[in-house]
Amino acid sequence: MRYTPVAAALSLLVMVTASVSYGAGREADPRAAALIAEGRSELASGQVQSAIDSFEAALAVDPGYTPIYLELAEAARKDGLQGKAIHYYREALKREPENLAAISGEGEALLEKGAVEKARRNLAQLESMCGGDCNETRELAAAIQRGPQPQVLTAEAVTPETVVTKN
Repeated sequence: MRYTPVAAALSLLVMVTASVSYGAGREADPRAAALIAEGRSELASGQVQSAIDSFEAALAVDPGYTPIYLELAEAARKDGLQGKAIHYYREALKREPENLAAISGEGEALLEKGAVEKARRNLAQLESMCGGDCNETRELAAAIQRGPQPQVLTAEAVTPETVVTKN
């Protein structure tokens, strides 16, 4: 009986220590890190599909590394696939609910789809989490200020079919 309070305090200390170390960020698998670096360089050079392939390979190597989802989402946005990007951002948020980059990125992708009110909700969430001074809040606020960009069609996208008729 005399050791019960000490045992309870010790077990509480062990439990808190274990939960803190479990929630701490971790490094990517070295193979995944190499694939992520390769994907980033491909994305920077404009090879979006190759970058997506590299990020997906990194995800296969290390499926528990959340930043890969953010990279995939960014590549999907550059490819014009905002719905897919939103899916990746939400997957990252399932794993890390307070990931500011995922909240901001999701807001920008929603804005690109035309969902301005949902983007504003993400902005309000960011402001409540880190205030107006963090980069993510400023970037999303600036994107909302600019508003959704209109879709631009190229002449090749709407070329009519040639029809020959006899008079």
